[in-house]
Amino acid sequence: MAHIHYKFSSKLSYDTVVFDGPNISLTDLKKQIMGREKLRAGDCDLQIINAQTKEEFKEDGGHIPKGSSVIVRRIPLIGAKSSSNSKTNHKERSDVQIPKAFESHRAISESSSTRALSFFSKVCRLSSCVF
Repeated sequence: MAHIHYKFSSKLSYDTVVFDGPNISLTDLKKQIMGREKLRAGDCDLQIINAQTKEEFKEDGGHIPKGSSVIVRRIPLIGAKSSSNSKTNHKERSDVQIPKAFESHRAISESSSTRALSFFSKVCRLSSCVF
């Protein structure tokens, strides 16, 4: 059984992917890492970089030799469409109903801001007085 050590750039320790053969394809490595880390392929892609040489593995058909150590970064999918839910869940501001509990809070904050305004206007009038 061959293995490759991988770690995300934000983590301190390495994890291991086990496979058969002298090497693993970049596509298979990404699939195994995404499975182990519970990532969905539709959300992101993985950038795989050799930990020793800092070279990125770019070819999906390329092979990574057993015993390698790699650094993994999650990257957004280029040209990915946003989910249909994000468009259908947006409402116009006038459609949103404010719960009763927040309405009383709004009334309190408006009255306190009115009191604060009257206080500061008195202070300003006092500061312009000449003794």
